[in-house]
Amino acid sequence: MSDTVRTRFAPSPTGYMHIGNLRTALFAYLFAKSKNGKFILRIEDTDQGRYVEGSVDVIYDTLRTAGLVHDEGPDIGGDYGPYTQSERKDLYRKYALELVEKGAAYYCFCQKGDKESESLEGGYDRHCRNLPQEEVQARLASGEPYVIRQRIPLEGTTSWNDLVYGEISVENSTLDDQVLLKSDGMPTYNFANVVDDHLMEITHIIRGSEYLSSNPKYLLLYQAFGWETPRYIHLPIINGRNADGSVSKLSKRHGAVSFQALVEQGYLPSGIVNYIALLGWSPKSEQEIFTMDELISQFSVEGVHKSPAVFDYQKLGWVNGLHITAQDPAVFLRDAFPYARIEGTFLEAKWPKLASLLQSRITKYSDIPEKIAFLFQLPEYSLDLYTHKKNKSTPESSTAILHKAITTLSALEDWSEESLLAAMTALAGECGLKLGPLTWPVRIALSGLTATPGGAIDILYLLGKEESLKRLSHGIQLISKENLVDEK
Repeated sequence: MSDTVRTRFAPSPTGYMHIGNLRTALFAYLFAKSKNGKFILRIEDTDQGRYVEGSVDVIYDTLRTAGLVHDEGPDIGGDYGPYTQSERKDLYRKYALELVEKGAAYYCFCQKGDKESESLEGGYDRHCRNLPQEEVQARLASGEPYVIRQRIPLEGTTSWNDLVYGEISVENSTLDDQVLLKSDGMPTYNFANVVDDHLMEITHIIRGSEYLSSNPKYLLLYQAFGWETPRYIHLPIINGRNADGSVSKLSKRHGAVSFQALVEQGYLPSGIVNYIALLGWSPKSEQEIFTMDELISQFSVEGVHKSPAVFDYQKLGWVNGLHITAQDPAVFLRDAFPYARIEGTFLEAKWPKLASLLQSRITKYSDIPEKIAFLFQLPEYSLDLYTHKKNKSTPESSTAILHKAITTLSALEDWSEESLLAAMTALAGECGLKLGPLTWPVRIALSGLTATPGGAIDILYLLGKEESLKRLSHGIQLISKENLVDEK
């Protein structure tokens, strides 16, 4: 086996990249790179019935977008190719026949649904395991379809030391004689993995803990061939958080559970990768926000958990929001623009200003339309918003301020941010107020909200003079109307 650490990611081309698959790829990548090793991509397309056209390109695009650069693979080659299993078909047959010769596998002629081959538990009852050799040869000669099954020892235990879960032992009597080579000549996923991992000199196999129960079968194959076994690192399962706060196995009902869907929603690849790294792994420090280089430098198997991880959109949003805040403003300006949906509107020319206000206030790009909706349509709002204890604001005091603001702003010819700030600062001085208390009712009238991207000056600039004055007047009308109702 190679002295260099070699890990692999071996996805099946069956659709989009599920978060669990990407986590496996990420951990395999981080482990290899933290050890100055090699990360290999192998396409496992032995199950042709599940193949989805275009899925291989999805795998390439996902890894590239996520920053997981493989050192060997179908698209770039390497010394251990081919890296697509359907191109290695003859290899698997050769090794399956070798196991038959060693007595570690056997021909099985039972077809699916054969009553005579089903045990009481519904699994295969080893009907063909001890057929006379003469019968086997005769049935082979007649062209009867067959599969090749692994001959599992009926006694004893199979043990190994998992780098996460520790020492594990399984009674061989609990294992079934799995199919290694199917009737169409294609290998099963389990068999092809063992052969390819050996031939590609994979030193560490990193995969989900759902494969723990199958691991003894892999180890028995290595033993039958007389091959050195790799080290195993099984990762905890990922659960999803339900609406009621409970958790269950991550599935489509938890929302966008594919990498592509999250990117389309406006999560940054760097934010997604950062968050996924924290699903089942903890660094030695309290740090939670990482670049890829930082993840590589801090990753260690010792930090991988045994207990299930929970995919939480709130935590993902927090992590991603910090990645957005840290973006180069020019990159945010470019990449977030399509999500804003302001092309051809009055806000398009003011996008640089709007972007500067939004960058630190969103968790993903697709949050933007909701954040700026008030700029297109003033929402209905309660007059209670004008009441603010700290600013000593009431509906009555707000009416007076709004009247003065309209007078000041109506006379303003220069509607630049600088001019607006100077005018409102001067007005605050005239009223004997600080800028905050003065602009509180102005912001409420302009937005109908207590929390907005930017303050009153920013909103005045973005809305423009005509719309701003219209909304300020509307605020006065609402307060006056309410007062009339109260008086009656």
